[in-house]
Amino acid sequence: MGDSESIQGAKSAVELLARTREAVVALKAMIAKAVVGQDEVIDAMLATLFARGHALLVGVPGLAKTLLVSSLAKALDLSFGRVQFTPDLLPADITGTDVLAQEDGRRALVFAKGPIFHNLVLADEINRTPPKTQAALLEAMQERRVTVGTKTHALPDPFQVFATRNPIEQEGTYPLPEAQLDRFLLEIHVDYPSESDELEIARRTTSGVKPVIEPVLKFEEVRALGDLVPQIPVTDEAVHLAVRLARASRPHDARAPREVREYVRFGAGPRGSQALVLSAKAHAALRGEAAADVDDVRAMAIAAIRHRVVLSYRAEADAVRDVDVVKALLKSTG
Repeated sequence: MGDSESIQGAKSAVELLARTREAVVALKAMIAKAVVGQDEVIDAMLATLFARGHALLVGVPGLAKTLLVSSLAKALDLSFGRVQFTPDLLPADITGTDVLAQEDGRRALVFAKGPIFHNLVLADEINRTPPKTQAALLEAMQERRVTVGTKTHALPDPFQVFATRNPIEQEGTYPLPEAQLDRFLLEIHVDYPSESDELEIARRTTSGVKPVIEPVLKFEEVRALGDLVPQIPVTDEAVHLAVRLARASRPHDARAPREVREYVRFGAGPRGSQALVLSAKAHAALRGEAAADVDDVRAMAIAAIRHRVVLSYRAEADAVRDVDVVKALLKSTG
């Protein structure tokens, strides 16, 4: 690439980041028409989207998780698909299957696309379906394509999954294996709204008025930003911090804090530090910054690491949560 092309590319990147900073404000205002509060959750979801990753949303029913995802899809000009996971759901119900159809007077097998063939897919209550069906979705998340019979079908670009999990109901559920949890860039916890937000929710949702969500970013801009985020520079200190956090989450590491040594069976692998660096870059992009630093890493640490830490039975007995372990990690790294 020549000097003039490099300069033009740099100018385009700076312009796109400036546009992103403005768009994030507009996106939050647009989503606020449908969803009250949840600013931190929206930030984490936007970071996931711009990093081209997948996220697991954890929260009790009724916290607008589905509405958040569908509103984001509309505001970002992305196609939206939803799969309600149930115990009898089959892999073909997600990916699609070959069906016999009449073509030019002849019968032939034609691929009928499943609901996974969208830019943004909501996998609702993913832990309610057996591991075989979970694996079909998670394989598509990793490979970004599906194979049916002898043919491979590419998924849309971008293709991203937001899966939801209900933390309070255990009957009739199938926990996600740790290796599958590791496929999610972030685990985002959706908490109860504040009292003032809940008052507004009660007023707004009983008024009979349906909010209209319009695109804030064009589809091409969303794709361009997804291409740009991995190219955002990151400081050496930020990369070192991400790696230290991942390594210190392993109980046999020399720098592991007491909470890790006592309550963790297995810590985050290399994918944890990768996810932390990438999500930090996306977090910087949301602020319109041209580089990611240690503050971005710290901001994303809990969401990027918590689901990659496997706690021991002692942690359950002592009521120690994964978030407590990650907070101890952050404190021990200074």
